[in-house]
Amino acid sequence: MKVRARFLMVLSVLLVLCLAMTSFNGVSAAKQYKISVVLKALNSDYWKTVAAGVNAAATKYGVEVSIIGPSAETQVMEQFNMLQDQVTKNINALVVAPLRPQATIPVFDQAKKANIPVLLIDTNAAWDDKVTFIGTGNYNAGKKAGEYFLQKMPKGGNVIIIRGAMGDATHDERANGFTDAVKSSKIKILEIQPADSERGKGMDVMQNLLQSHPDKIDGVYCTNDEMALGALRAVTTANIKKKIMIVGFDGSPDALKSIRDGGLTGTIKQDAYGIGYEGIEYAVKCLNGEKIEKAIDVPTVVVDKANVKQNITAAEKIVGHKL
Repeated sequence: MKVRARFLMVLSVLLVLCLAMTSFNGVSAAKQYKISVVLKALNSDYWKTVAAGVNAAATKYGVEVSIIGPSAETQVMEQFNMLQDQVTKNINALVVAPLRPQATIPVFDQAKKANIPVLLIDTNAAWDDKVTFIGTGNYNAGKKAGEYFLQKMPKGGNVIIIRGAMGDATHDERANGFTDAVKSSKIKILEIQPADSERGKGMDVMQNLLQSHPDKIDGVYCTNDEMALGALRAVTTANIKKKIMIVGFDGSPDALKSIRDGGLTGTIKQDAYGIGYEGIEYAVKCLNGEKIEKAIDVPTVVVDKANVKQNITAAEKIVGHKL
């Protein structure tokens, strides 16, 4: 009997220790959580990389995640309907990259009434009840792009801006930061045209601009990499003899490969993987009752020929294969 009693006591102690360690790691408390992630789209390298970060964090913290998004970054109503649908489901938190922040606030209010905490990633919204915003300071990153053009074009030149959908706050900030950085310089912005963040549309817009400004374009700044790669294809197809500087934004795997291979000049790289990962990480912290800062900045860096190899190495670790 004494042996049995001693065995039961040791077993009880071990169980308590295991439970304490699990709770300390924040895993057991998180296993019950269901987190919905609503992105701007699912059809680009950038959003696929964000999703990879989400999935990695979900695995670490033992949470169940669903990742959804509209068919394109122009489908505002589609995303709004998706958000409304998620609020009606049995979820514990909502992580959102809103296409139109102001227009999406009513559904955020619905989430609040349903006691669903909302975390914003990639794009912020003027909504006081968000848990936090995790993302890039897009205006300052746009300024960084403008400063890079000033460095590479010290004598000035004619520049085109190809941006995401009109009204998208993220692309407003990326474009405005750029224009403010170069406004007192010899760089002249010929036109600003939207291409809805899509590679095919980026190519179409660039083809039209090459016809409208024959032999006058010296540089192109695109507010995402998909449009930059489309613009590059248009320039290559048109067999333009002079070198046109083309810089994108995001640091997607395809953009990094293009820089390495002599295509794009550069990209403003943000940590898409980190944005997705931290979206889940901070959702779990929120659900566990931890205090969270209202804004969590994700830094950006200019990537060009000088540092593209190290950035490709880092990207290969994320995607799990050679680029």
